[in-house]
Amino acid sequence: QVQLVESGGGLVQAGGSLRLSCAASGITFSTKVMDWYRQAPGKQREFVARISNTGSTNYADSVTGRFTISRDNAKNTVYLQMTSLKPEDTAVYYCKISLSYYWGQGTQVTVSS
Repeated sequence: QVQLVESGGGLVQAGGSLRLSCAASGITFSTKVMDWYRQAPGKQREFVARISNTGSTNYADSVTGRFTISRDNAKNTVYLQMTSLKPEDTAVYYCKISLSYYWGQGTQVTVSS
């Protein structure tokens, strides 16, 4: 069955960095477009970043220039490198297979001011 497992979240001070990972199984990972989303307390889940099967990327305006999405097809893993973190980046971060109903369980990122 399809599984997406995120890791790498935690507590970090404003201005710091974190790298999230999402390990996929049960799919032909190299052919999939992969997304990162996030959901802050009391807010709707929102798009963060996308990477295509060919490696092209796009980002939400709020994270452009600070976050970088990448993938390692040999490891069936997609990453989200987050730098210059702000308190407003605090959220549960989820990976998702684009245009599908498959989501990971999420990983909490908390940025303290």
